[in-house]
Amino acid sequence: MTDMLATVEALAARIPDGAKVSIAPDYSYCANALWRAAIRKGVKDLHLIGVPVFGYAGDLLIGAGCVATVETSAVTLGENGLAPRFTAAVKEGRLRILDATCPAIHAGLQAAERGAPFSVMRGLIGSDILARRPDWRVIDNPFGDNDPVAAIPALRPDVAVFHAPKGDRYGNVWIGVRRECMLMAHAARDSLVTVEEIVDGDLSADPLTAPGTIPGLYVTAMAEAAQGAWPQALPGRYEADQAHLARYAEMARTEDGFTRYLSETVIGREAAE
Repeated sequence: MTDMLATVEALAARIPDGAKVSIAPDYSYCANALWRAAIRKGVKDLHLIGVPVFGYAGDLLIGAGCVATVETSAVTLGENGLAPRFTAAVKEGRLRILDATCPAIHAGLQAAERGAPFSVMRGLIGSDILARRPDWRVIDNPFGDNDPVAAIPALRPDVAVFHAPKGDRYGNVWIGVRRECMLMAHAARDSLVTVEEIVDGDLSADPLTAPGTIPGLYVTAMAEAAQGAWPQALPGRYEADQAHLARYAEMARTEDGFTRYLSETVIGREAAE
């Protein structure tokens, strides 16, 4: 049974220190209200997994001192340039970095989704990244003839975190075409989800919504959070607050600027969330 929680703060309390957490990319369904609550809670030592990349939310968490390890194929603010708090943390040696590629992240999560020990792929063969990932192995294809493949171990997060347009009272969550959220929920031990609204009826029973619905079996806990993706977009519901994101990129270039941003936008939004 999915736990239906009354507040985003209660949901954030389910993220333990040191957890391995998968997060959605900026173009998907980002749970920013939940992450603001997690920062206020003081979560620390997270291992962030970008599926397959991350940007604003991850940079915010890194700047707030919540992250120890980053595993992703890229960290960027897109049109607003480099992720400044991530960049500063890397230069200062404050983060453990596990380099990856987009297909490798998905391969590891897909192995966990299937309950398999690993997935295999060829695109990494001959690349420098294999030298930086001793946990990835080159093995012989048992069905081939002198045919090496890269084995990616199952990547099983402790927690998957994302926002979605709607959920129902049975714990089902509709994510539409955002299949990376489905993969995240299948691969993780627990899934913590915020939704714009909780609707009556059964999303998994309606043929119009069922194909894009994650069954409540894979959703550990859910909380309603209107505008929960802000300042990023929720595709189909609202656009990104581009002016705010540009302001973040500018303020976060310095430690003092980031501290002011955190005070105004994270700590200062507590009453609203």
